[in-house]
Amino acid sequence: MQTLFFISDGTGITAETLGNTLLTQFPNISFKTIRFPFVNTQEKVDQAIERINRIARSEGPSPLIFSTLTNPLLRERLSACQGEVIDFFATFTVPIERILGVKSTPVTGQSHGIGNPNTYSDRIDAVQYTLQHDDGSAPRDYSQADLILTGISRTGKTPTCLYLALHFGIKAANYPLTDENFGTAMLPDSLSKEHSKLFGLTISPERLYQIRQERRPNSAYAAMERVRKELRTAENIFRHAGIPYLNITNMSIEEIAASIMQKISILRKI
Repeated sequence: MQTLFFISDGTGITAETLGNTLLTQFPNISFKTIRFPFVNTQEKVDQAIERINRIARSEGPSPLIFSTLTNPLLRERLSACQGEVIDFFATFTVPIERILGVKSTPVTGQSHGIGNPNTYSDRIDAVQYTLQHDDGSAPRDYSQADLILTGISRTGKTPTCLYLALHFGIKAANYPLTDENFGTAMLPDSLSKEHSKLFGLTISPERLYQIRQERRPNSAYAAMERVRKELRTAENIFRHAGIPYLNITNMSIEEIAASIMQKISILRKI
């Protein structure tokens, strides 16, 4: 078991995102993760160093540290620990300074702070819209949507919409296809009026069966026969209505969101 530290003077989101992306290349190693966000003073750096050194002495393998500290003095202080430090700012800032021909000006907490108040407000508006238009709610307001996801139950519509709103400022509604839609194989008027915003999600029967069994074990809702029928009918609706759709079986939320934006050319708002 390799101990892993994420150390940042902000939330630590950047350190975790970059670090975890790199670590996907080492699938056979197990990691124990320790997080130190908001490390913005010498005292806090020293607390992190004390924890790192204690683990280095007791566990053997040197801890691996991913750092996004921006203050050069704090970065230098951390480098004296008994772990192996991957300093993202040192790694990337130096070549960027060389290319641009100017020195960087370290500023703490800019990547995930409020920053531009208008951008922050747009993000909140998008999230609020998405929450208010989850699971077919308030279809009369679909004219304000940037995107409307549709598909049968448990195909990832809600988490994808929330991810798009939070990270890209996209007002994403979602509408579940149910037995009422299956009877006619037609889209409801609320969706037909906004056809250009529609995007469908589907999934393999085996994966959907597994998800539904976890939610409602041995129910009619989770029966394989029903799962196959609903997926087949939904995909027929997508094809008949000319709605682009995506099979999300082996995709993360991040991959789903990026694929949707690419396929229907939605631009991020923030």
